[in-house]
Amino acid sequence: MRAAVLSLMLVAALSNGVVAASPDLPAGVRSVLNVRNVPDSTLSIYVENLETGESTLAWNEEQPRNPASVAKLLTTLVALDTLGPSYRWRTEVYLQGDVVGGKLAGNLLLKGYGDPFLVTERVWQMLRQIRQSGIQHIEGDLLLDDSYFSVDASDPAEFDGEPLRAYNVQPNALLTNFKVVRYVFEPDPASKAVRVTLDPALDNLQVINKLSQVSGQCYGYQRGITITPNENQDRFVLSGRFPDGCRSYAMDRTALGHNEFTYGLFKSIWQESGGSISGGWKNQVVPKGSTPYLTFESQPLSDVITMINKHSNNVMARQLLYTLSAETLGAPGTEQGGRDVVQQWLEARQLNSPALKLDNGAGLSREARMTAKQIAQLLRFAYSSPFMPEYMSSLSISGLDGTLARRFRNGPLTGQAHIKTGSLDHVSAIAGYLQSKSGRRFIVVALQNHPDIHRGPGEEVQEALLRWVYDR
Repeated sequence: MRAAVLSLMLVAALSNGVVAASPDLPAGVRSVLNVRNVPDSTLSIYVENLETGESTLAWNEEQPRNPASVAKLLTTLVALDTLGPSYRWRTEVYLQGDVVGGKLAGNLLLKGYGDPFLVTERVWQMLRQIRQSGIQHIEGDLLLDDSYFSVDASDPAEFDGEPLRAYNVQPNALLTNFKVVRYVFEPDPASKAVRVTLDPALDNLQVINKLSQVSGQCYGYQRGITITPNENQDRFVLSGRFPDGCRSYAMDRTALGHNEFTYGLFKSIWQESGGSISGGWKNQVVPKGSTPYLTFESQPLSDVITMINKHSNNVMARQLLYTLSAETLGAPGTEQGGRDVVQQWLEARQLNSPALKLDNGAGLSREARMTAKQIAQLLRFAYSSPFMPEYMSSLSISGLDGTLARRFRNGPLTGQAHIKTGSLDHVSAIAGYLQSKSGRRFIVVALQNHPDIHRGPGEEVQEALLRWVYDR
C-alpha cells in the first residue's frame, strides 16, 4: 500500500501537479525529494537558457560534489579542443630481422601510443596489414613497447573490491581489447554440464570449469557463477551452480597483465589467420633511429569521445588523460601530467574553479569534485566552439542510445536531450543540453550526493527537472 501511495505521489510530482512548489525548486523536484525523504541540501542544479545566457534555475550551484562520470565531459572537451577531432593514435610495427619467403627471421616489435580502442577487431585489421606485407611466419619473439605512458602500479581492487571488473582496468600505452575477456555460459541439456566459451580465446589463459547445472530461472548475482583467479590472473577457476533457465549468459572480466594479454591476443589472431610465431614475448623499447615497418592508425578522436561519453567507458577516458599529458608535455604521459594539462587549459580560458578535483579524468573516484555551475560553464564554452557538433553528438540522446537508451522512452523527453550521465554508489548526476517544447535550448546540470541516491531517487529527481525544463 505504501509503495502504491509513493508511486501516485511521484506521478503527481513529475507532472507538476497539486504539490505546492518551493520558491526555488520546481514543484516536481521538491515533491520527489519529499516523497523519498532526501534533503534538498544534497542537490545542486544549474539551468541556463543558451539563447539569452540567463540562469533559469540555480540551486546550490557552487557546492562541490562528486560528479561521477559527468567528469568525462571535461576530459573529452579538453582533448577535443587541444588535439582536434581528427587526431588519431598510432601503433607502430618494427621488424628485427629480414623477411625471406614469408618468414621473418627475427623479432616483431609493437610500440603503442595509447590507442583507447585497439579491440579485437582492430587488432585483426592491424595483423592483416602485416600479413598483406608478405609476413606469414615469425621465427622470433613478439616485443612490446608500452613506454609512451608511465603508469604507477596500483591495486585494481582499490576502488570497490572488484579487481576483475572492466571499469577497473588501468591505462597502458599498448592496451588491447581493454584487457577483457567475455565468458559465454550455456547449459548443455544432454550432459547437464555448462559450456563455457571465451572471446577472445587466449592460449596463455587457463580456465578450469567446475560449474554444474541447477534447475531454476535465469536470475541471481552472476547467475550463481564464482570466478576465482590466481595471483597472476592467468588461471581462473569457474565454480557454482548455473540455472538451466539461462539459454545464454555473458560476463566480461579482465585477465592477465597488459603485455601478457596483448601477446595472447596477437598469437591467437595470428594463428587463426594461418600464421605462426615461434617465440614468446618481451618488453623492449624501440631503439633510437628505428623506422617503423608500418603504422596502424586508430579511429579519429571524434569517434573515440563518442564511445567514451555515450557508453561511459572509464579506461578509454583514462587513456585520453594520459594522451593529453604525452602529447602536450612530452612522453611519457602520466596521470598527473594529464591533470596539469587540463588545469592549464581551464586557466587559459578563465574556466577554473578552486573546487575542481579531476582525479583520474573518468569520474571513477571518491575524490573527484566539481560544481554544477562550473560544468554549465564548460557546456557553454563547448556550445560556442567550432567543434560543438562533434562534442554534442558524443552525448547520449534521451530514450534512444548510450546510457539513456532505457530512460525517457515513449514520452515527451525522447530525443529532446543530449546528456552525460554519472552514477556511483551514493552519487547520481546528469549534465548536457535539452531542447524544450518551445524550441529553446537549455544547459541542464544536476549533481546529487546522498546515501542510496543511485538506487532510483536520483533518476526520479532528474526526470522531474528535465520535464520542468522541457515545459519552458
